[in-house]
Amino acid sequence: MGRNPYIEQENNPPTKAYQLKLRNTGKVIQVDPKNLPDEDYDGLEGSVLALLLRAGIDLNHSCGGVVGCSTCHIYVHQGLETSPEAIEEEEDQLDFAPAIQENSRLACCFVPNGDEHVEVEIPIWNRNAVSEDH
Repeated sequence: MGRNPYIEQENNPPTKAYQLKLRNTGKVIQVDPKNLPDEDYDGLEGSVLALLLRAGIDLNHSCGGVVGCSTCHIYVHQGLETSPEAIEEEEDQLDFAPAIQENSRLACCFVPNGDEHVEVEIPIWNRNAVSEDH
């Protein structure tokens, strides 16, 4: 799993089941905290990046999900408060993402706790990377 050894970032994977909806496609992913993506996926355990990748959504993540770029930038339309606030390194990388908004996060760092359903969107400048292998 992607993890930058130079960044101390606490990770609290979800403790409750919830739905993750991708606004771009309408796809809904049922997230089970007992069945999170394993080490074959990048980002923190339970991150939106890992969940999208396992569901066949090809979200660009050039650094491998280690908070070293801004290519996994997403907009969080629902459930933003279910994840800890962005760490300084994430905020620094978001400065390089085009079209950031108040609800911008990096998918590799955004780990919802399951308190409510979550809806995210991949920004239009990155939508050409969105695909489903079904």
